[in-house]
Amino acid sequence: MEGGNVDVGWTMRNSTERFSDRAVNYARYRPAYPTEAIDVMIATCGVDEASVVADIGSGTGILTRQLLDRGLHVVAVEPNRKMRQAAEDLLLGYDRFASVDGAAEHTTLPSASVDLIVAAQAFHWFRYKDTRQELARIARPAGWLALVWNQRRVQEPLQREYEAMLHEHAPEYALAHHRDIPVASLKKLFIPDSYRALVFDHAQLLDRAGFLGRIQSSSYTPAVDAPGHRELMAAAELLFAKYSKDGRIRIVYDTELYLGQLNLPTDSEHQQQSKG
Repeated sequence: MEGGNVDVGWTMRNSTERFSDRAVNYARYRPAYPTEAIDVMIATCGVDEASVVADIGSGTGILTRQLLDRGLHVVAVEPNRKMRQAAEDLLLGYDRFASVDGAAEHTTLPSASVDLIVAAQAFHWFRYKDTRQELARIARPAGWLALVWNQRRVQEPLQREYEAMLHEHAPEYALAHHRDIPVASLKKLFIPDSYRALVFDHAQLLDRAGFLGRIQSSSYTPAVDAPGHRELMAAAELLFAKYSKDGRIRIVYDTELYLGQLNLPTDSEHQQQSKG
């Protein structure tokens, strides 16, 4: 859950536009998700070629592509035009791919049309109450929900220095630290007996250009023409020189997967949400 001390209803200013100047780096250098996590997701949720999957906040289509490669029909819902265009450029060759200009709180999808809803590296940007209502609307009865994040493993020596670098040279990082999303709030989204929380080992090998691009793909890093960008890149160069082997650096992740059947809001919750 990479990037603010948050609570139910979390959101950040202009969140749908924060990645407009990051789309190219995001598509090239963000990691995909472990094969084992995709296997568990598909097996647990029981989806197949006849199922409809909605990837909400699909970005440049990283998880979308992995699901399409399994033969699933995937509707990618993304509000950011440049991110959405990057996914379309990559994936329009898939006949089971559909791209939608929509947001988590208003997907534009038909009611009761989706068997599995997924959100990869995205749920922390959504407005919780509005999103929960929208997911309940588009999900078919007994529909499934899967939330996944690649979390940099901060216990690693490289990651400790990486964190220090971001705190020193990326002022927005302290405001965009998504690891504090309350798990108790996430659990409310799922029917208790169906809920599973799993962690998978994952890693990414990057050359120098990939490492610098990975850093610049994050919403909180200074843009190329912004104060602090040059200093951040200089610090990243030193970090790469220190930890790379044979011209590559290894970033280790814990991939967190939360999945289960969607727990529909009760009538009383609907009433409270409509009032507030």
